[in-house]
Amino acid sequence: MLSRIDHVGIAVRDLDQAIEVYERRLGLRASGRERLENEGIEIAMIPIGESRIELITPLNAQSKVEKFLQDRGEAVHHVAFATSDVGASLARAAAAGGQLLDEVARPGAHGTLIGFVHPKSICGVLTEFVEADGQSGS
Repeated sequence: MLSRIDHVGIAVRDLDQAIEVYERRLGLRASGRERLENEGIEIAMIPIGESRIELITPLNAQSKVEKFLQDRGEAVHHVAFATSDVGASLARAAAAGGQLLDEVARPGAHGTLIGFVHPKSICGVLTEFVEADGQSGS
């Protein structure tokens, strides 16, 4: 069911500054930004090969990413895997003893469907499933 790493999410304090770092120091280019008000975040996607880097910054003090930044600082936040069926990927993880953060697929950035598995279930890594469309990620 999982076909590739869709993206690696990185929590950052200043999205504009982080984009500049990736563009200037690594020669990459951000392809799009999106505000997810219901999640309290703003993201920027940076394509690299068949994958992407997702820079994530909180929009408010209630954002889960704000808590992450306070606890851990800027760092890798999650790894997202492309799948043809988020619901089936979540069900498989749950059937194998995984603790789900999402029982069913929910809307993500750029029109995708997403679902998360708790980091305690996947070797300490917050894991996201993304309904793959070849272009989008959460």
